Amino acid sequence: MTGDRHFLEERYRGDDRRAGLRRAYYRAKPLLPRRAQLALRRAYAPVQARAAFPAWPAEDVLVRRDLQRRRALLDAAGGAPVAVVPTWPHRARFAVALTHDVEGPAGVDNVLRVLDLEHRHGFVSSWNFVAEWYPIPNGLFDAVRAAGCEIGLHGIRHDGRLFESRERFEAELPRIAHYVREWGVEGFRSPATHRNADWMAELPVAYDSSFPDTDPFEPQAGGCCSILPFRFGDVVELPITLPQDHTLWEVLRDRSIERWVQKASWIARHGGLATLIVHPDYVVDEDRLALYEQFLVWLRAQEGAWHALPRDIARWWRERELLEMRDGRLHGETSFTADVAWVRERDGEVVLDP
Repeated sequence: MTGDRHFLEERYRGDDRRAGLRRAYYRAKPLLPRRAQLALRRAYAPVQARAAFPAWPAEDVLVRRDLQRRRALLDAAGGAPVAVVPTWPHRARFAVALTHDVEGPAGVDNVLRVLDLEHRHGFVSSWNFVAEWYPIPNGLFDAVRAAGCEIGLHGIRHDGRLFESRERFEAELPRIAHYVREWGVEGFRSPATHRNADWMAELPVAYDSSFPDTDPFEPQAGGCCSILPFRFGDVVELPITLPQDHTLWEVLRDRSIERWVQKASWIARHGGLATLIVHPDYVVDEDRLALYEQFLVWLRAQEGAWHALPRDIARWWRERELLEMRDGRLHGETSFTADVAWVRERDGEVVLDP
């Protein structure tokens, strides 16, 4: 049976036959008007949507495997409830991470407006900036952090070339390490979510968030098929599990939050991590900002959600790995409130009660 890493590392994709086309597109992209770029993405979207695997908007291959493992625990216990390490702290049934990738000057100018909206609804978020792509005003990072939010690194340049070759990747690692230290950040997201599972462990960060669970619409289609964090060496990977705003609003031209609600509800049922990317560059008009606010209102009404910064989710995942169940009790130290979770059968289904 194929192991979970086969999916987490996107081994099912085999050779990346589109890599050459992707390199050519990103080299030509600066010459293409924005309207032409969007026209190409929209024209290609119906073809991308026909991808059989991983299914979009939800791929359940690893969810089903987790259920099988829990069923085996119940069977071994003769059907009695089984105490296990919780997936999330604070007796939460799922986790939520709001993230923002700032791609240009329009996004920089809109940061505080979006930040204020989230603050009014009681949310904190992470803000990923590109180091050498646009000016970042003095004091902006301080304002973001003063609001209880975190700063992340969104690459050195947003040119889609970080992973185009091993030489390019190695050449940029020192600059990435420099900004990680200078900015005091813990997390990284690759521009355009480009990625290579073989190299992610070399990133000098505590966590990465460049792998969608499933996304056929990105230039690098595919996904890790996971709605839970996992590891690349010492780097915790936090999958992007909700459709990107750009995909919904620009590519699919959706004008509702229904896809967000449906996917987040599915993630909550299965105890996963709902990670959302909203670009401040794309919520500059009132209609889109209102859509985002609608989703925040919906999120706030969901019971059992742990709303957390990505750095805290990554830290929990590291500490969780050191927790053990012995004699029905949780052993090990964690900086979070953690209680025993129970695998049990309810109405013929295997469930995990936090």
